[in-house]
Amino acid sequence: MITIYHNPRCSKSREGLELLEKSGKTFEVVKYLEDNLTKEDLETIIIKLGIQPIDLVRKNEAIWKSDYKGKNLSDKQVIDAMITNPKLIERPIVVNGSKAVIGRPKESISKII
Repeated sequence: MITIYHNPRCSKSREGLELLEKSGKTFEVVKYLEDNLTKEDLETIIIKLGIQPIDLVRKNEAIWKSDYKGKNLSDKQVIDAMITNPKLIERPIVVNGSKAVIGRPKESISKII
């Protein structure tokens, strides 16, 4: 099953969703700002992405700059920051089985669907 973690207000996320719609494949949409991810969900996504938690953070968000930038945070603290402030999570994220990609650029989504 393909899942897209989507923010409808984000143009890149909307582009990723459109790509999935055009693919004709069945997929699930998770609006992660409304349906908050659990810590376990986020940890699983990070493992499937094959990245460090910090690499999933949107570092230009005001909340990151005001509350976290410049601090020496552990992976757990970075994950906790994303759970508390889901706006910090890069988007869109597309998961297909054991693989996942951040849909920036949107063409990267094509690699796993």
